[in-house]
Amino acid sequence: MRLKCAPSWLINQASAHSHRLVTERFAAADARGYHYRLLAALAEFGPASQAELGRRTGVDRSDVVAALNELAGKKLIERSPDPTDRRRNIITITPEGGHHLSHLDGVLAQIQEDLCAPLSHTEREELIRLLTRIVDHARARAPESLLGK
Repeated sequence: MRLKCAPSWLINQASAHSHRLVTERFAAADARGYHYRLLAALAEFGPASQAELGRRTGVDRSDVVAALNELAGKKLIERSPDPTDRRRNIITITPEGGHHLSHLDGVLAQIQEDLCAPLSHTEREELIRLLTRIVDHARARAPESLLGK
């Protein structure tokens, strides 16, 4: 089959499998991929505005708002007015959000393990290295809005 030799087709097939794993496993953990991305950005970079979170995570502005509403409803984040601009909110991860993120880190680690099960440790490192090169090259050539810089 011609497609089996086309990297774009293979990447799409692997992406679909990965997306299924992430969606199913995070749903079982009462989360979504956006939740993980937002909580991880808050834990790594500290409090941020909604716009900053969108830029850091590559999540569209309207999806950021919806996901933050869900996280706030679960008491995993807090919103407070930005002291420099009262029209803007600053988002902070709560201690409960930190615990949930730690749990999701374990879920994500298992997803990675299942996704890469047929590969040796060396092959996994090589796959990550090659995919990183492709993504970095695409980011350098594409408009910012297409790749969530």
